[in-house]
Amino acid sequence: MDRLDLVVRAERALTPRGERPVTLGVRDGTVVEVLDGADAPLTGARELRAAADEVLLPGLVDSHVHVNEPGRTEWEGFASATRAAALGGVTTLVDMPLNSVPPTTTVAGLDAKRAAADGVLAVDVGFWGGAVPENSRPGGTGELAALWERGVFGFKSFLSPSGVDEFGHLSAAELATAAEAIAAFDGLLIVHAEDPDVLAAAPVAAGRDYAAFLASRPDDAETRAISLVIETARRTGVRAHILHLSSAAALPLIARAREEGVRLTVETCPHYLTLAAEAVPAGATGYKCCPPIRGEGNRDLLWRALREGLIDCVVSDHSPSTPDLKDLDTGDFGTAWGGISGLQVGLPAMWTEARRRGVPLAEVVAWMSAAPARVAGVSGKGAIAAGTDADLVFFAPEEEVRVDARELAHRNPVSAYDGAVLTGRVRRTLLRGAEVTGDSTAGRMIERS
Repeated sequence: MDRLDLVVRAERALTPRGERPVTLGVRDGTVVEVLDGADAPLTGARELRAAADEVLLPGLVDSHVHVNEPGRTEWEGFASATRAAALGGVTTLVDMPLNSVPPTTTVAGLDAKRAAADGVLAVDVGFWGGAVPENSRPGGTGELAALWERGVFGFKSFLSPSGVDEFGHLSAAELATAAEAIAAFDGLLIVHAEDPDVLAAAPVAAGRDYAAFLASRPDDAETRAISLVIETARRTGVRAHILHLSSAAALPLIARAREEGVRLTVETCPHYLTLAAEAVPAGATGYKCCPPIRGEGNRDLLWRALREGLIDCVVSDHSPSTPDLKDLDTGDFGTAWGGISGLQVGLPAMWTEARRRGVPLAEVVAWMSAAPARVAGVSGKGAIAAGTDADLVFFAPEEEVRVDARELAHRNPVSAYDGAVLTGRVRRTLLRGAEVTGDSTAGRMIERS
């Protein structure tokens, strides 16, 4: 065997065979050997050993990140987002097609994204395309096929207003047209599922009271929209994915659809699993997101569905903006931008709550690595196994961390977790065997294989 570039030893490592001591051999950025025991006889040009209080994890895969560049780089950017990702143990992210300008709804929009990302990435980045009215009407779907040929991982759509004018939402007819076109090449349709008619009929959100904002985004908005997605997937055969599920009321619909063979997957987010409406302070617009953080009982049901496999994966929906758009001075939930900046803190937030519930670390990591990689179709990522990229995280699961939004690496110092004491620290992140540091730019742009 040729000489190894790197040998990694750990008494505790999370692998597809479970937690165990391992010795890894890495060559050309790829894991080529996984041997039992932390002192197996391998030699390489470099050697790293996990500390006694560390667990070796696969790099996390976050398939729901709004990088916003180009066009709204003051909200976030590829350099800042990928550094925040690495500090949170995320070695691969897939960028959403909005809120950048132009959005990734055309090949030209994708080219603009790739140009902005070139040479500045700390971790690997792929791209979603977008399904909007302009490319989701009869005779106009050629751009979807062209984007698919260029390697996007699927197509995001909204069923209600997205919050930005350049990314329109789909009617039921346009959703069907997009689904038929995407099914023709066996692509993936991912959907922000809130019903616009239900939202229009709900009380208007205004003021500092979180309960009033919650009433403006009722559970029925999600259940009706998810029903439409399920019926569309049933009729067209498209692979469909429900984004950022917040309402447990939709779980019976999802269970029935899967029993019927509908090709449906579902994600939720750390903020829906670790935060609760009852604890949101008045005027704390850093907690505003759409769909909203709901009550404690709802949160318990999401955890149960996740452990039962009804929800497939956990991803951040990192959706930052500038502080002024969060209306932090007025605390008005009606006017504040809706989005949680959670890319860097998702793993410790999830582990803190999981630990409290008696959920093993291995389950948490699987939901945040192998599962999103499988759902999105990201190959070679999300597991410590021979043939995968040597994307590795040294994680101290007992170390406490106090979150200070001003010290987080994403561009703007706003976080729903500001001041929280979380358990678990990412101490070191490797991308293809190389440590990610503050000035690393070794991340690559990846395409659907």
